[in-house]
Amino acid sequence: MRSTKSAIRYAKAILELSSESNSVDLVASDMERIVEAGNESGEFQIFLNSPIIKTDKKISILKVLFPEFTELTSSFVELITKNKREYLLTEIASAYVTLLKKQNGIVPVSVTSAVKLEKQTLAQILDKLKAHVEGDFEVTEEVDPSLIGGFIVKMDDKQIDASIATQLNRMKIELAN
Repeated sequence: MRSTKSAIRYAKAILELSSESNSVDLVASDMERIVEAGNESGEFQIFLNSPIIKTDKKISILKVLFPEFTELTSSFVELITKNKREYLLTEIASAYVTLLKKQNGIVPVSVTSAVKLEKQTLAQILDKLKAHVEGDFEVTEEVDPSLIGGFIVKMDDKQIDASIATQLNRMKIELAN
């Protein structure tokens, strides 16, 4: 999920506050629950975006949905809801988790291939990346048969496309010219 500048600013603010109160991991757990809720249910985002539901009602519903939140997270959620920014909640939570991983030296890497990669092949790809990137990788594997063969690696705002489908498309464009 790409984060807007506003979401990143809010995420940085809550990360700083959680660092000051030594509750980074607890708040991270809360933020992961928000991301989960947003990913599992489209209704959650519809609820957050709804102009019909009054602010006080949204706050009370969020408290019922997430009763285990830390005081800091609860106060933060209440504040952004009162400021009419609740539609950014899942985006802020996602940005928080991403910023925390980056702060801890964890690099999220997505590897998409036409078929499930063998562990040895995946290890070779990651070894090549480690030569250029510092930190520990958090790898997500996906299978997309439309790639025909090869793989695509996504990391931060970088992408390495070594798929057969892309190579065929490039040849097609070259031959058309």
